[in-house]
Amino acid sequence: MAELTTLESLLEMGFDRNRAEKAVAHTGNQGIEQAMDWLMEHENDPDIDEPYVPPVGNVLGGDADSQSTTEQPSLADTAEGRAGEDGSYDDNEESAKMPMSEEEKLEQVKRLEELMRVKQAERRERERAEELEREKQRRRQGQELQQIRQKLQDDDMKKLADQRRKEKMEDKMARQRVKDKIARDREERAQKFGGGAPPSTAAMSQPAPPSPSSPTSHGPPPTKKEYDESRIQVRLLDGSTITAVFKAQEPLAAVRVYVQVNGNTPEGQDFTLLSPYPRHVYTELDMEKPLKELGLVPSAVLVVIKK
Repeated sequence: MAELTTLESLLEMGFDRNRAEKAVAHTGNQGIEQAMDWLMEHENDPDIDEPYVPPVGNVLGGDADSQSTTEQPSLADTAEGRAGEDGSYDDNEESAKMPMSEEEKLEQVKRLEELMRVKQAERRERERAEELEREKQRRRQGQELQQIRQKLQDDDMKKLADQRRKEKMEDKMARQRVKDKIARDREERAQKFGGGAPPSTAAMSQPAPPSPSSPTSHGPPPTKKEYDESRIQVRLLDGSTITAVFKAQEPLAAVRVYVQVNGNTPEGQDFTLLSPYPRHVYTELDMEKPLKELGLVPSAVLVVIKK
């Protein structure tokens, strides 16, 4: 279909001349279907109704269009070429050059309008399918995001529950140590002063030491008492003190953990322990040693110092 016929067909279908000219130019004058496809794809462009200005050198049409335009004979040349030596025209060429009748134009416009309706329906169906696919994709992404958020929330709740359980266990252990310490202090006072409190069962079960009969009596030397616990008093950074009882075989690190939990030490503050008499600053290696090995049994005083 020639350019004039394509342009006329678009105008007969009701398209604006400016839009029709743009469609013909941008499709390289390849036919009415390509022109209609271009118009439907670009009908919402912001510059669709701006006046069409052919580019310099006919860039839109390409070299082939430029060559075809350059080589296209004029109407006069065509007429001259078709004329015979006697000045007559061929009947077939003359009939092909005759304009279309109104009925033929109407029939062609109807066919083109029907084709346009089919293409518009196909386009709407394609857009509907694409929109449906985009909606499915959005829903999938939303579900995945919700699952990620729920997993993060569950992990946070689990960590919080573990932390609270650990804190409760440490508090329970600390309270039990305080109770044990109070009970031992009472027992020691009762044994030391006598009569202040009824002797404990352990004390009653032990045999009474034999009374010395005379300075000349002979017997084995008294054995050194073995202590299995140590009473540790810790002086904190603010000057206050806390006291607790630990097993003799517990490492010094247990004392440091107890201070961290119960000593109101600022969060993130790194500290170590010091023995004032004799002065000794405990290292990380000392933290793994038992209290008995460090000479902190049966009792000791430690000081908290910053690292």
